Amino acid sequence: MNKVIAPKFLNQQKEITGIIENFDTTGTLFVNGRRNKIKTFNLNGLVLNVKSFKVPNTINKVVYRFFRKSKARRSYEYANLLLEKGIGTPQPIAYFENSNSFSFLDSYYISEQLVADLTFRELVEVPDYPDHDTILRQFTAFSFLLHEKGIEFTDHSPGNTLIKKIGDGKYAFYLVDLNRMNFHDHMSFELRMENLKRLTPKPEMVAVMSNEYAKLYNKPEAEINALLWEKTAEFQRKFWRKKALKKQFKFWKK
Repeated sequence: MNKVIAPKFLNQQKEITGIIENFDTTGTLFVNGRRNKIKTFNLNGLVLNVKSFKVPNTINKVVYRFFRKSKARRSYEYANLLLEKGIGTPQPIAYFENSNSFSFLDSYYISEQLVADLTFRELVEVPDYPDHDTILRQFTAFSFLLHEKGIEFTDHSPGNTLIKKIGDGKYAFYLVDLNRMNFHDHMSFELRMENLKRLTPKPEMVAVMSNEYAKLYNKPEAEINALLWEKTAEFQRKFWRKKALKKQFKFWKK
């Protein structure tokens, strides 16, 4: 087992390692996903979020063993990079990797459990969510800050930003599910809009986001709205087409 533990937690290395060794039989189930599982654990009063990445397919066993960093390692390293750049994410604590001489097995990413008030998904699903317009505009400003710092969060989707109220009309944003990111010296207008296309299918929300983004970026609001809606609509078409094909395939498979 390969493991890296953040310096401030090295004095609890034994307890953290024990959590991973006993992951299957201890802890509280938080998310039981198709691909990954998340459990929470108590570490001397601190609640840990432990994400278990499943064993990859045959090809990726070799890829992750010899050629590419594991999802757990990327999550840990990207979390530290985000914090260095002043971007919110739960405190990274450690990552663990299991492999043998020829193939990669499974991996685990540990961070501090962050209790949020909502995710971006609530803004999409609950139009009359309290402070909806304020949160959406502050989220857009947060996304603009990511772009200004050259951070392309390629999994920028409704469930992957945790939102906490920190004062009257003020909100803080924290990125999660971090293993897919690119870092750039500069992000073009096209890439910025591409990065926002997965967030909402609602034209009224895209309009608000375009209005707020235009206040911060040297482009006319109409130009931002046109490109962002074009990319959003195309993403939605592909998403629903893919979903219909999967449903049809499952029907014929039966």
